[in-house]
Amino acid sequence: MAPLYKPGTDTVLRSLALLALGTPAVVLAGLMLGQRSPLVTGQYEAVPQPLQFDHRHHTADEGIDCRYCHTTVMVSAHAGIPPIELCMGCHAQVWNESPLLEPLRKASFDDVPIAWRSVHRLPDFVYFNHAIHVNKGVGCVTCHGRVDEMALVYQVVPLNMGWCLDCHRNPSPHLRPLEHVTDVAWKPKEEPEALGRRLAQELDVHPSVECYTCHR
Repeated sequence: MAPLYKPGTDTVLRSLALLALGTPAVVLAGLMLGQRSPLVTGQYEAVPQPLQFDHRHHTADEGIDCRYCHTTVMVSAHAGIPPIELCMGCHAQVWNESPLLEPLRKASFDDVPIAWRSVHRLPDFVYFNHAIHVNKGVGCVTCHGRVDEMALVYQVVPLNMGWCLDCHRNPSPHLRPLEHVTDVAWKPKEEPEALGRRLAQELDVHPSVECYTCHR
């Protein structure tokens, strides 16, 4: 009597079973890794703006503090975008005939705000409050990077949920004295972890990891 199965049938069946079980795992892992890819998170992609603005010149060369332009960062959920009047406070006298600033002068004359494009974009279902972070010692550079070295601002961190939770679970390495919270070039003179633990006590830092903290 001829054998019911040909030689090698067991190997084929085992391979098919392994493929059936392994494919979902591989697909899931690919999706999880893909969500952390800069192609998805938008990292390192400079965002063109309607008006040329070089943070290197304003922040590094001129020493303008973040709070001069982002006026509500210490008191509001939103950091704020400088109004045209603030820009013209300088540029009515400085570079007031530069062709590069013609869009600014026209916007001021027409009383139309500049349509700045958002660089650090969070989904609509995510709540983020700038004031609570900076008043607890989280420096601007933690999320925004060295903007004083950027001709065009780009996102340097993933800003995904895992990245945020890592900081909420262990905020100490990211804390700095409040007087240096906007100083993107500041370096601690003592061991960062020890400094962070001390600041966490002084500033009463107890970040929540509950869902409702960010999803309201």
